[in-house]
Amino acid sequence: MRYLTAGESHGPQLTAIIEGLPGNLPLTAEDINTELARRQKGYGRGRRMQIEKDRCNIVGGVRHGYTTGAPVALVIENRDWAHWQKIMGPDPIESDEEVKRTVTRPRPGHADLNGAIKYNHRDMRNILERSSARETAARVACGAVAKKLLDQFGIKVAGHVLQIGEIEANRVEATLDEIRRVTEDSPVRCMDPEAAENMMKRIDRAKEEGDSLGGIVEVIVEGVPVGLGSHVQWDRKLDARIAMAVMSIQAFKGVEFGLGFEAAGRPGSQVHDEITWNEEMGFARKTNNLGGFEGGMTNGMPVVVRGVMKPIPTLYKPLQSVDIDSKEPFSASIERSDSCAVPAASVVMEAVVAWEIAKAMCDKFPSDHMEEMKNAVEAYRRYTREF
Repeated sequence: MRYLTAGESHGPQLTAIIEGLPGNLPLTAEDINTELARRQKGYGRGRRMQIEKDRCNIVGGVRHGYTTGAPVALVIENRDWAHWQKIMGPDPIESDEEVKRTVTRPRPGHADLNGAIKYNHRDMRNILERSSARETAARVACGAVAKKLLDQFGIKVAGHVLQIGEIEANRVEATLDEIRRVTEDSPVRCMDPEAAENMMKRIDRAKEEGDSLGGIVEVIVEGVPVGLGSHVQWDRKLDARIAMAVMSIQAFKGVEFGLGFEAAGRPGSQVHDEITWNEEMGFARKTNNLGGFEGGMTNGMPVVVRGVMKPIPTLYKPLQSVDIDSKEPFSASIERSDSCAVPAASVVMEAVVAWEIAKAMCDKFPSDHMEEMKNAVEAYRRYTREF
């Protein structure tokens, strides 16, 4: 199972094509639109969220509410396209700088300069339009499809914000259903109400100062069977594939599982999860310090993964840069931007983690239709309980 996305931040649409889904998976546009709406929420978002109200159209691979087994094609139209048709249109135009709105001034922290050098563009709009985090809308759409697949097997996914700037949330014991409910009502998707208030105040202060904030988000997946992924080759380790997916999200700079970096400061006796067994459940672990993974494979415990998002690099107190044509220094241009996108990033991270788990399910239980896959998963779960 795989997907590709296409489209630019101010282009006519974002497009995603998903290949390898089993037939007869229940799927509607509303399933996807619910997740797209979640991505657009969050304290600290900019004006674009007021312009774009993302809606997905399914234009291939689904008939009467069920996948057919053919590639699924998704389209998310950009409502702001009307104002960008001349600037972003595919047809050749005369050398009219007013129409082209050429960008020659790279912004620190963005892909502008590196991409322009790599692809030999004197107009960096060709880079910034695609490297924009707007692309994550397409990935959230694909993640919504993955969640529908996982839901068929009782696998649940939830994400929440642990930190924004220097404000850290206290750990709150909660079920995944409680995490989903509480975070949907929280403007910063945080389980700790006091920390959430302080996070919003901190975002307000950053906005007043023309600055931006990053943070840490956590995603938990429950109900994952034992043995997804593999130890036999480096690129088949599922935790490694999830780590790559998380790091591929725009502005993410770090990832950890379970205790993560904290494990470096503990002795082994306080890190590794002791194994238990009972007749009803089979094998389990007393703790989950390793975040649901051993040897690149799931061990039946919840998958727990955290990602670090850097502050958004578009600032209202701009950093210094250099014009690629004149080579003169300047203060980086100000684009429409968020002061903090960590709550939205939580939704994006849910999507990419869900996708990798769903892909691993399809790798482990390759099937042409859902009925076949359900039978295979049930037989395997029975086998693991009786092992």
